[in-house]
Amino acid sequence: MDVEEAERAVERIQRAASATTTPSVLGGVGGFAGLFRFDPAVYPDPVLVSSTDGVGTKLKVALGLGRHDTIGVDLVNACLNDIVVTGADPLFFLDYLAVGHLRAEVVEEIVGGVAAGCAAAGIPLIGGETAELPEMHRDGDYELAGFIVGVASRSDLIDGSRVRAGDIVLGLPSSGLHTNGYTLARRVLPSDTWDGPMPDGGRTIGEALLEPHRSYLDEVRILRRALRDGGGDIGAMSHITGGGWEGNVPRTLPAGLGVEVETGSWPVPAIFTLLQQRGDIADEEMFATFNVGIGLTVVVAPDQADTAAAAIEDACRIGRVIAVGEGEPRVRFT
Repeated sequence: MDVEEAERAVERIQRAASATTTPSVLGGVGGFAGLFRFDPAVYPDPVLVSSTDGVGTKLKVALGLGRHDTIGVDLVNACLNDIVVTGADPLFFLDYLAVGHLRAEVVEEIVGGVAAGCAAAGIPLIGGETAELPEMHRDGDYELAGFIVGVASRSDLIDGSRVRAGDIVLGLPSSGLHTNGYTLARRVLPSDTWDGPMPDGGRTIGEALLEPHRSYLDEVRILRRALRDGGGDIGAMSHITGGGWEGNVPRTLPAGLGVEVETGSWPVPAIFTLLQQRGDIADEEMFATFNVGIGLTVVVAPDQADTAAAAIEDACRIGRVIAVGEGEPRVRFT
């Protein structure tokens, strides 16, 4: 290991992490463990909620384009949305970065993106690990993983238990592929196409592929406040990630219930149309692999649907909850 380069990297990591520090962080960054204090009185009967994730082969796009400043934002938001759907507030974040060869400038870009994602969510990056593993990763390659912890009062958890057949399903648009489906996407749109223009103009295919994963934290907070003002709340939410619609939407629904989704009820980003056309991908495979323009689904009672739709400017009514029999698909497209 180049000790001098490692020291430069650590200094830059500490600078990025320190920019996210809040009064709840004890001891700063750089110890053997991160220390975080929170007041349980703010969350009666508190439940800690945690998640971990990576960004998959989207890393290959970042490497191919030589752009590493947004991949950390992807990481934070991929983890963040997984706890947001439970009704939790995020508390803090940690990251793990393994590189083949340590380059302080690249590490600074990556961790700077993580710090930016944390700052946008209002949480500190309280620690992590950076490892140089030349026997595991080729010179320029790296692996990135994140870990988030949040909290909710037990009574505020969203577990799907209130969902009933006839409830309305809203969709919040995605910013693009987010962090899933990149193995197929790179097969259809290989690196020699990334400098080419998107059909809708304005940016390149590579830029569209690298578009950061959207956070839904603010929208969910706004939505819950609006519904609670009328005595209601969200029934269930689903973060559409790996496994597409069928692999994610049913995870928060009671047994015997599914959703009927009206295709065409939301605008589909051009990157999905391009992938489907160039790859000659069937609709079924698109929905099984990609989010196809909806990153978060929200279930609300019918009498709360208008309030919910009005609270979030880009929310779309995309379907309804239905009863399904044993062995029947729990996501149907019409």
